[in-house]
Amino acid sequence: MTKANYVGMGALTARLLTVWALLLAFAAPAQAQLSGFEQALAEAASADSALASFYGDRGYAPIWTTGLDAERRAALFAALAAAPDHGLPAARYGAEALSARFASLRTERDRARLEAAVSLALLTYARDVQLGVVTNPASLEEGLLRKPKQQDRLAILEAFAAAADPAAFLHTLPPQDPEYAQLMRAKFDIEAALARGGWGPKVPATGKLEPGATGPAVIALRDRLIALGYLARSASASFDTALQAAVQQFQLDNGLSADGVAGETTLGEINREPEERLRAIVVAMERMRWMYGTERGERHVWVNLPDFSAKIIDDGKVTFQTVTVVGQNLRNTRSPEFSDQIEHMVINPSWYVPRSITVSEYLPMLQANPGAVSYLDLIDQTGRVISREGIDFVQFDANSFPFDLKQGPSNANALGLVKFMFPNVHNIYLHDTPSKSLFARETRAFSHGCIRLGDPFDFAYALLARQSSDPQGLFAHYLHSGQESTLPLEKFVPVHLVYYTAWPNAKGRVEFRRDIYGRDALIFQALQNAGVALPSWQS
Repeated sequence: MTKANYVGMGALTARLLTVWALLLAFAAPAQAQLSGFEQALAEAASADSALASFYGDRGYAPIWTTGLDAERRAALFAALAAAPDHGLPAARYGAEALSARFASLRTERDRARLEAAVSLALLTYARDVQLGVVTNPASLEEGLLRKPKQQDRLAILEAFAAAADPAAFLHTLPPQDPEYAQLMRAKFDIEAALARGGWGPKVPATGKLEPGATGPAVIALRDRLIALGYLARSASASFDTALQAAVQQFQLDNGLSADGVAGETTLGEINREPEERLRAIVVAMERMRWMYGTERGERHVWVNLPDFSAKIIDDGKVTFQTVTVVGQNLRNTRSPEFSDQIEHMVINPSWYVPRSITVSEYLPMLQANPGAVSYLDLIDQTGRVISREGIDFVQFDANSFPFDLKQGPSNANALGLVKFMFPNVHNIYLHDTPSKSLFARETRAFSHGCIRLGDPFDFAYALLARQSSDPQGLFAHYLHSGQESTLPLEKFVPVHLVYYTAWPNAKGRVEFRRDIYGRDALIFQALQNAGVALPSWQS
């Protein structure tokens, strides 16, 4: 049913309710009518504590089912009709069935039950559009550590009932971040492309296409980039400078090496169907709802895992950016998603090897050769460094191994020369690394879960610039001591480990990244299971 249908039905419903109320007024005394409605509404609302409190506090006065409630009804039904715009499961709210019930009211009990049912539809919609359809992300994958906030359902009902402009109130429910609106606009653009039949034929797989090439594949590449909005319309059959520039911009927007050559990886991304991009956007909107109420901070660190980047953002603008290496795509090493605050940095850090790595990787090596990984100290339960001589490592297993392993400060330390701490139960932090060569890779998922920074010293200087007139000198003072030292931040900096495969850049264009951990696929499946349906040009 269209939004216009709902508006028209709202006007009809208002007239029907007015006539119905007048007939009942002649049929029975007013006090008996109210008493019957109140009792029926109390029964209908009793199964939900928020509804019971809301209606009990207002003496069971309705907000939906009188002739005076037309504006509220119209606002809600318009919002429910627009639920798919947010990537929400419209059928979940039962708008058509509720509208039909308005047209078929016969008794006070019918009206009371409908009153409660519409309020429940409001509460379900309000929760979904503000905090997300998936209520427990961690149930999908253990690295999804976002915990959507609990909504005050009674407060939602009270605020809506008191709102002078019900439609305006409903518009305040979704995330108000500019990125949410930009994602929604991109969603509309792709849906419009789908309505036109998509982005045209895929570019045939005939090997890489580079400047100077000609032929049907180049024409197909040009046409595809025109449809994607990267190139003005032209009839050239050659891979000219304009086409090269368009390929480079596409590569930048998709996290690829911007060499201007359409190789296998680039063509694979260019050939992705609109439906794939639409799914990424809908999942990104759901993730934003999970973060509703999470203060990003006037200054914050934004670590987008599939983008392999860490950014310092001040007043909405990126003031520092570096490449990252994130966790391997294995169950126990994928980097998690959560928010915290960077409290301090440790310069010349020791590496206290996590227990999981100690017993899964290093214990087998020690069992094969007690002298293996000699750069790691063996630590007993009192914290003393002990000799490996005389220890039979073969007698231990993962559960009984009684030692810890530690690597002291050095240029070869696994954490490099600095780590940035936001103490958390997941033992995740940002740090330097001696393995610099990995930063040259396009896909950089190699760590055990922590985030390695490509430019850790510059990152430190940027953090320290707000508390020191000489951040480089301050950092160097600690570094050159060679001693493990803690340098506190005078003001903690929020840090957000996020996973957005669709995200707007500074110009508002939505960029896309690959689903390196398969998390988007899990989330979209959960949304589909809840009733989210997306358009397809093939349907």
